[in-house]
Amino acid sequence: MPQDAVCETSISGLPLVGRGKVRDIYDLGNRLLFVATDRISCFDVVLPTPIPGKGRVLTQMSLFWFEKLAHIVRNHFVSADISDVAPSPADREMLDGRSMIVRKAETLPVEAIVRGYLSGSAWKEYSAHQTVCGMEIPPGLKESDKLPQTLFTPSTKAEQGEHDLNIGFDEMAEVLGSDRAEEVRRVSLSLYDAAARHARDRGIIIADTKFEFGVIDGELILIDEVLTPDSSRFWPADGYEPGGAQPSFDKQYVRDYLLSLDWDKTSPAPELPPSIVERTVQKYSEALDRLTGRTS
Repeated sequence: MPQDAVCETSISGLPLVGRGKVRDIYDLGNRLLFVATDRISCFDVVLPTPIPGKGRVLTQMSLFWFEKLAHIVRNHFVSADISDVAPSPADREMLDGRSMIVRKAETLPVEAIVRGYLSGSAWKEYSAHQTVCGMEIPPGLKESDKLPQTLFTPSTKAEQGEHDLNIGFDEMAEVLGSDRAEEVRRVSLSLYDAAARHARDRGIIIADTKFEFGVIDGELILIDEVLTPDSSRFWPADGYEPGGAQPSFDKQYVRDYLLSLDWDKTSPAPELPPSIVERTVQKYSEALDRLTGRTS
């Protein structure tokens, strides 16, 4: 196991609500403590090899976007100061930079995916059917092309080990109600548009991303992580050339390695070699620096 990686946390005196693919969540009464570990998942399977420092990158990037995009929609962030909830020096050292206190929200059971470019599963579907998540797309596009218009393509939110499934907007409206579904779509597209403009000014193309939302007192709230290398495709703008896969500053690098193996995308996943871990650390850190000017 790589040194200095945080795979799992345990905080004395705090009840653990649950462990997600990446985050450990603790109950603070009327708040929650979100801790981003260095676990990494691909194809909805948590890998046995962590990426050291990854949790800090995810947290620092999310904090940046929460502030940057607060004019579009409110979010659940309260504070990054964990001194009161982690009194021991050892806990504070472990949690520092990778933790945030957030408001409790009723989580919506869908993931809000926005696609600006033709890549990944969208390219695979388009190649076969000239559609993306069932929506017809004009012919003649190449892999990694900018889409004629930004697409909102929601999916289910699967349990750990299960796979998310794309759903149509009408199906999402049946789950959330038409007004809430329209609001989620509108806000998601606005968030992506604002973030994509900011990123392009800093030499990064956001090809697609995933947002998660909750509700507090009837109000739609942005939750979880936002526009991170785990939840987005980040491409370097210099050298961008449609017609194939693009180099990236995100989890796709790990996915590509796993796709080169004889692995069926079910647990247990294979270990990552040190060279893949080291390069992933570099990519995540560069994304954070380019987009936010911060370091992990």
